[in-house]
Amino acid sequence: MTSRRSLLIATLASLALPLAAPLTALAQNHPEQFHVHDAYARSNGGAGGSGAVFFMLHNNGGSDDTLVGARTDLAAKAELHSHTMTADGVMQMGEIEGGVALPAGEMHEFARGGDHVMLMGLTRKLEEGEHFPLTLIFASGAELVIDVTVDNKRKPGAGQMGDGQGEMMMDHGKMDHGSGG
Repeated sequence: MTSRRSLLIATLASLALPLAAPLTALAQNHPEQFHVHDAYARSNGGAGGSGAVFFMLHNNGGSDDTLVGARTDLAAKAELHSHTMTADGVMQMGEIEGGVALPAGEMHEFARGGDHVMLMGLTRKLEEGEHFPLTLIFASGAELVIDVTVDNKRKPGAGQMGDGQGEMMMDHGKMDHGSGG
């Protein structure tokens, strides 16, 4: 009886090992609480103009948090914004009051036509292909500096979760802001 039990345990362990390796690798790829994918910006104009930043934000931690703000030296002000439809069918953009809730283990997409970081009062023109840092600020006091690429040529959804670049991708970002937000 003991040898059967040992054989069963050994068999189950050998079946579990191939599953554990990919899960361990995934945890190693995103060990921090927050992780950002595909951060890019669009802008309209130079100094004094505006722009918007889009990305996918993952809360890999075990506790809920809220994204409450952002900052960069490239703009006088960076605010969390979203688009909403008014009762008369007009799309309006405005600041998100109270921030964006990020439940533990969940992700939130900041995409064209939806939530985004609005850059107002640019200090200079953002050049196509350049990179700049953007600091995300959380209610917990955590801050995350992300690398943002300027990409004014990107079509809605391209390079984001909606571009079909993976089996778990979903279709998002169908509304074009034009330049900026």
